[in-house]
Order: sequence, then C-alpha cells, then structure tokens
Amino acid sequence: MDQFLQHIVNALVLGSTYALLGIGLTLIFGIMRVVNFAHGELYAFGAYVSYALVSLLGLNYFGSVLLAGMLGLLLGAAIEFLLLRRCKLENIDEVMLIMIGLMIIMQNAELLLWGGVAKVVPTPFAQESITIGGIYLSPTRLFVFCAAVVLLIAFYLIIERSRLGLAMRATFQDRDAAKIVGVNVGSIYTLTFALGSCMAAVTGALLAPVFVVAPTMGDLASLKAFAIVILGGLGNIPGAALGGFALAAIEEFGSGYISTAYRDALGFLAILIVMVIRPQGLFAIKERVG
Repeated sequence: MDQFLQHIVNALVLGSTYALLGIGLTLIFGIMRVVNFAHGELYAFGAYVSYALVSLLGLNYFGSVLLAGMLGLLLGAAIEFLLLRRCKLENIDEVMLIMIGLMIIMQNAELLLWGGVAKVVPTPFAQESITIGGIYLSPTRLFVFCAAVVLLIAFYLIIERSRLGLAMRATFQDRDAAKIVGVNVGSIYTLTFALGSCMAAVTGALLAPVFVVAPTMGDLASLKAFAIVILGGLGNIPGAALGGFALAAIEEFGSGYISTAYRDALGFLAILIVMVIRPQGLFAIKERVG
C-alpha cells in the first residue's frame, strides 16, 4: 500500500508540471490554431535562464523562476509579433515551417551558448526527503508541486474571471464575432502566445533542479506536451490539465509495476491506443465555431 501511495504522490507532482506544459501548448493551438513545435525549446529556455541566474549570477532559485517566466512572456510576445504576425495563420504550411525553423535555431543557440554538457541547478532546499507515513517526498519536488498548483489556479482565474480571459474565450469560440464586438484579435494572439510561452518557461525553471539541464531537453518535453494535448483533446484547456495528470499516472505506475526502462514508451503507447479508440481525445469537447 505504501508503494501504491508513493506512486500516486509522484504522479501528482509530475502531473502538475505536465499540466502546465500541456495547457500552454493547447492554449496557443486553441486560440491561434498554431502548432507550436518550439514549445519544448521554450521549456528549455526557462531551464537555462534558471541555471544562468542561480549558478552564474548567484540569484536565489525562487527569483530565477519568476524571472524565467517574465522572460518567457517577453520572448513569446516577440515571436508572435516578429514572426507569426508577418504571415497568414491560415497558411498552415508556412506557420509549421516557421515554428520548426525556430525550434532548430533555439536548440542550436543553446548548444552554442552552453555547450553539450548537462548542467545542474542547485536549490536552497535540503537533500533529505520528507517522510509522511512511509511516503517519501523531496522538499524540491514538494515546492514544484505547490508552485504548479498555484499557477494552475491563477491561470484558471485569468481565463474564467478576467476581461482578458473573456476576450480570449470569445476569440477561441468565434474569431470573426469577437472582432465585431470590439475584441482586438491581434493583441489577443500576442498575449496568448506570450502566456503559453511563459507557462513553458516557468515549467522548465521549476523542473531545472529536478532534472539536468541540456540542449536536447526540449525534444522530449515537446513530445510529451503534444501527447498531453492529444490525451486532453486539441484546443481543450481543461482537458490538457487532466491529460497532464493522466500521462504522469501512466508513466509512474508503468515504471513502478512494469519497468522503468519503458517509462516514456508506456506513455506514448497509451497515446497510440487513445488515437485509435478515441481520436478526439479522452476529454474532448465540441469543436468551436469558425
């Protein structure tokens, strides 16, 4: 029973960060209809920002997470304004080429700037695990979980309870109707891509001390983000959150009861099964109009 509960706790911790990663990707797709292949590199960008601020500049870890999010927000806004706004989003081939090119540029820039050796980000937390009734949890992972939950709640409040969220939901449902009632769709696109990029960068900064930081870390992050979006249903924000926890549970229980060697493979096997049985995703909602 202790082992089972340990897997549940591990899945909740990992699932909270997966949810952030997936929501950022599905938000951009749902509103802009842009498949952001560079999402994993924005995650790696946040991790490297955290490493630079903590290990090289001596800033504390908490401040590095905050600054990584802010820089991710600015980078996302710049990408939308300088690259995506210059092309027609309806031209899917052009948009895909732009995002794939950006992914390659960012990954090679990280390799050129930081080298190929993996980096470790120190944290102010103790290395000893906290033990509660036979369940072990490191202080770093506990902080990551709490921070991710706070960010998920904040994101929900922004989307559901703010004027910005109302404008974003209106654009999601019907872009042309949103324009008619006075929504500045161009600004909403910029804010959407900026917010999605911010969430990816924050996730990378949060997980930087948990995993090593390397130029190729964005590859697996991108694959998992797309897997989460597929599980939750394309463009479905609540589904992306649930998909993140579902993928984490599959990986955690699969590695615990089958083999750790197949941890990632089991998650993607589940995605293939979902695509065959329910292509629209486990938590899919009706397609938006327009």
